[in-house]
Amino acid sequence: MKVILRKNFEKLGSMSEVVSVKDGYARNYLIPRGIAYEATKGSLHQLEEELKQQSRSFDKERKKAETVAAQLEKISVTIKMKVGEEDKLFGSVTSQMISDSLAEKEITLDKRHIELAEPLKALGIYDVPVKLAGGVTGKIKVWIVRE
Repeated sequence: MKVILRKNFEKLGSMSEVVSVKDGYARNYLIPRGIAYEATKGSLHQLEEELKQQSRSFDKERKKAETVAAQLEKISVTIKMKVGEEDKLFGSVTSQMISDSLAEKEITLDKRHIELAEPLKALGIYDVPVKLAGGVTGKIKVWIVRE
């Protein structure tokens, strides 16, 4: 039986591919779970409509993420840390600390979106990349100063 995949499915292929599977597998597993459609003219039309809707929603998310990225470019965050000899920090600045200081400025950003290669361990000014929806990245300026 030929089916059209609605979702990426590891064992069969990616979304909107037409694949051949056994009848029982299609009727008992793929179709009831919404993973695939039976390949008919009507289902091909339905899949095209779904793809159009997904592209519209993806475009909306991307535009929204671009505006958020533009706002983040203007923002700088100051984090006060205790400092030892030779301006080395006691501890380090993590993505959680950056997220918390953004929350104080009423900007909600999940710590998982803040991309630190490693925690910041010295005083200074850092441009920290932030990964947003739709592949958009922004930057936050982080100032680490003495307490």
